[in-house]
Amino acid sequence: MAIGFDNEKYLHIQSQHINERIAQFGGKLYLEFGGKLFDDYHASRVLPGFEPDSKLKMLLQLKDRVEIVIAINSSDIEKNKLRGDLGITYDLDVIRLIDCFRSIGLYVGSVVMTRFNGQATVIAYQKRLESLGVKVYRHYSIDGYPSDISKIVSDEGYGKNEYIETSRELVVITAPGPGSGKMATCLSQLYHEHKRGVQAGYAKFETFPVWNLSLTHPVNLAYEAATADLKDVNMIDPFHLDAYGETAVNYNRDVEIYPVVKAMLEKILGTCPYKSPTDMGVNMIKKCIVDDEETRNASKQEILRRYYTALCDQRKGTVSDDVVLKLELLMKKAGITADDRAVIAPAIQKAALTGSPAAALELSTGDIITGRTSELLGASAALLLNALKSLAKIDDKIHLISPTILEPIQELKTKHFGNRNPRLHTDEALIALSISAASDEKAALAMKQLSKLRGCELHSSVILSAVDEKVFKRLGINITCEPAY
Repeated sequence: MAIGFDNEKYLHIQSQHINERIAQFGGKLYLEFGGKLFDDYHASRVLPGFEPDSKLKMLLQLKDRVEIVIAINSSDIEKNKLRGDLGITYDLDVIRLIDCFRSIGLYVGSVVMTRFNGQATVIAYQKRLESLGVKVYRHYSIDGYPSDISKIVSDEGYGKNEYIETSRELVVITAPGPGSGKMATCLSQLYHEHKRGVQAGYAKFETFPVWNLSLTHPVNLAYEAATADLKDVNMIDPFHLDAYGETAVNYNRDVEIYPVVKAMLEKILGTCPYKSPTDMGVNMIKKCIVDDEETRNASKQEILRRYYTALCDQRKGTVSDDVVLKLELLMKKAGITADDRAVIAPAIQKAALTGSPAAALELSTGDIITGRTSELLGASAALLLNALKSLAKIDDKIHLISPTILEPIQELKTKHFGNRNPRLHTDEALIALSISAASDEKAALAMKQLSKLRGCELHSSVILSAVDEKVFKRLGINITCEPAY
């Protein structure tokens, strides 16, 4: 795939810029980390060349100076809130994050439970973390937050929170998801540090929107598409424009909360070091874009993918009509239609021709492969095998999976598992192919092509089964579906 982003340059200049921000505040910085610290697949899709774990690698360049504190909202523990992308609760994800960070050598100092109000489930969770050797702190709800500045920045507000003991210069505040209280944690710590006579500062790390790209740049429009259900809106930062006479892009929540944050920082530090919400950020993305056209094209594809996902979710009844309407507006702003996704028309045409579900895949070569529903294979499984044949340059008429392997699997599904449909899903087809590969050179050659599917584009004429969707995502294939069962 074409490269539009210089990842190595990003690792170097982003860590360098954070070092400069630490020095600006006399040697201690609380850095609110927005978005995902790793597995940032949205960024890797809209910035071709950006690696999903780039932010982790950047922190590893500072690992002797960095300490991670994970914030979790107590009400999210009580309600068993789920991470939509992983399907696990926030409290379990905190434990997963601790394991992930520690496994690569990053120091996790503690966990802070925000908006604590004596909940029994939260107390039990604290005991669980402490039994695992994790330090846990409690931060409390503050009446009048965030408008009553005089109370918030006082012994009755932040002063009631437990002081998080940290030992390193850069304290990264991260969380399993939004609404976890990262910013409040940072400001509470500044209050306590200032009372102790420790010089410390606050900054934000947000990958998107990219402040020094235009408001209508597809990279920024793709961010709006990704957060359409949250009703986030990119906008010109009026405070930045007023202070510097320069346009900068930010999003509505940061702009709306800035006067409050400014007042808090003035009360804690005596003066606010930032003239705008954009000033708070340390984003160096634009400097690392090496091919603007590639990033524009990749971002337009992401907007289309988000649109089709929303259409399917609308059909399932899990998103409102407003989300779809917003994405349609973003498509108009980006100047794109369904015709700009090359795999849509071939999938629909194949389905119309065969009268059954079908799918199409665009390979990195630009070739488009299709798959149809048959007596043996579902459309997704057929497409996957056809793509592997094409990549391995194997004649399309050759069967990669022996009938002696297929028949027992179908018998197992229908006679023992009670399925009426004997067709193989993608996972079953891959298992059958891997068995065939033990004795068949062509099947073995096809198996070796699997890594070449990463980054390819796929469209299905119907909503994929959960199994097929999961397999394609694990293979790194970008999928869209028609909103039909």
